[in-house]
Amino acid sequence: MKLYIKNMVCDRCKTIVLSEIEKIGIQYDSVRIGEVITKKDITPLQRSQLDAALKKHGFEIINDQNNELIDKLKKAIIDLEIHSDEDLKTGFADFISLSTDDNFISLNKLFSEIEGVTIEKYIISHKIARVKELLVYDDLSLTEIAARMHYSSTAKLSSQFRRITGLTPTHFRQLRHTRLIDPGINQSN
Repeated sequence: MKLYIKNMVCDRCKTIVLSEIEKIGIQYDSVRIGEVITKKDITPLQRSQLDAALKKHGFEIINDQNNELIDKLKKAIIDLEIHSDEDLKTGFADFISLSTDDNFISLNKLFSEIEGVTIEKYIISHKIARVKELLVYDDLSLTEIAARMHYSSTAKLSSQFRRITGLTPTHFRQLRHTRLIDPGINQSN
């Protein structure tokens, strides 16, 4: 079962939520910022106890309707990534609104409360992850990658990549290529 927790924004928040889950005796698979995945469905009593305990720390379990909305939103973002090779006819805000049948502004607010980042920043981090894959595993030029990922220019891609990773795409490709050839490089003996 997946529970979304409002106002979780840091590792300390995860520690507090984890502690409260353990006190109640809820078995869990993972606790991430904004999200708890339990091994099995929790009882109404456990949910009530957890909600009360979390509210003491400023957290709140998001209702089931919003849980479904966040899941739909994440699926829409994945669909957006899958269709990144195609020329989309709408912007990402319209694509997400159409995919979830909801207003983008309210979705962004809810998403930010739960995930701790805006939808745009979430999408950018996923795009950069995809760019990393293309740099390492495909023989595409930076111009081809920029076009495939719908960047207006290679300069825009390079700038965003550097802001997120601290490296230029070319330097990243060189580092990854070096490590693929000789995995022993940069490892302690």
